[in-house]
Amino acid sequence: MDIEAAGGAVSGGLIAGAVEKPEGHAGEPHAAICSDCGAPTSGKFCSNCGQPTHVHRTLLHLGEELLHGVMHFDGRIWRTLPLLAFNPGRLTREWIQGRRTRYVSPLAMFLFTVFIMFFLLSFAGGIDVKAPPLDERIAEARLAVAEADQAVEEARAKVEAGEPGAQGVLIGAEAAATGLRSSVERLEAAKTSGPRADGREVGSWQAELVDAVNDSRGSTDVGGESQPMRINGSVNDAPVKIGIGDDKMKAKILEKLANPDFAIYKIQQTLYKFAFLLVPLSMPFIWLLVAWRRGFTWYDHGVFVLYSLTFMAMISMVIGIIARWDNGFTGMIATLLVLWVPVHMFSQLKGTYSLSIFSALWRTVALLFFALLVISVFLVGIILLGLGS
Repeated sequence: MDIEAAGGAVSGGLIAGAVEKPEGHAGEPHAAICSDCGAPTSGKFCSNCGQPTHVHRTLLHLGEELLHGVMHFDGRIWRTLPLLAFNPGRLTREWIQGRRTRYVSPLAMFLFTVFIMFFLLSFAGGIDVKAPPLDERIAEARLAVAEADQAVEEARAKVEAGEPGAQGVLIGAEAAATGLRSSVERLEAAKTSGPRADGREVGSWQAELVDAVNDSRGSTDVGGESQPMRINGSVNDAPVKIGIGDDKMKAKILEKLANPDFAIYKIQQTLYKFAFLLVPLSMPFIWLLVAWRRGFTWYDHGVFVLYSLTFMAMISMVIGIIARWDNGFTGMIATLLVLWVPVHMFSQLKGTYSLSIFSALWRTVALLFFALLVISVFLVGIILLGLGS
């Protein structure tokens, strides 16, 4: 099975399973016998299977049911969001202890937030990395070359002085200086070359990536003769070296990198399909933090992770939106939101697991480290899946 199709199928199944069940009024009058299981009924719902005893079959009721479901969901979401933002420990603990009808389920909340986040990302046109002006980049590259040359001279002086390990430092410094000079040459060539044949902006990161990939894969010269492909960096000056996977996978990655916008699209789609993997990846670390505390199950840790990831996704959306207005005020808000993350972790740990302040503090530090580890592993896997499939 195609792994991307599998990811989409699992995500779809989770979304279907997380859809909020209809609650509230089922309509009047109700039937005396359940139309589903045949059990006697005395109210608006069957006590045996839970099905509403009044079964509508009119087109008008479809709209009524939709509005009722949306309003009911909204009613619960307005009770869930304030607690999720300001008292996540209480929200998590109440859900674990069974007080659930007033809140949106953690799985539904997580999947809905992830959907909205990637919908907004797609609506906004995806990731748009703006590179500095070409002249500014050339000046910075020349300054870096000067600093690299100075580092080479210092390393040579240490080699002549017979300092241990100086030869290795010299080799690294010379390689860095050579790479920086090549970068300056490419930038200067891009400045004088005029419009590109592929229509990409001269000096943009997309254009530089395409050129680097073409240099690594082998390009076609003026006469139409193809250069040999350098997939795994066996040629020392190959700009793009891929150190994972077989030759087929490396070729696929380079093929997608040759079209940067498509590569970003594939990564975004893979990220959306496999976002649910953050939950099983995170749960063992939560268990590790409270393994010796009795009375908590893996389900409880899963609820903790789902609500925490939901909040982090919401914070990411807000930061991404306000980052489009580049000024001091929005920068201050973004900084406060980033600082809110450890505070939220502390509050959720303390409230969920009934910890003391000190116990919650050191676990918050550990949780921040674990979160960085999980995100790093997850993103590396997503990039490889997105580019290598």
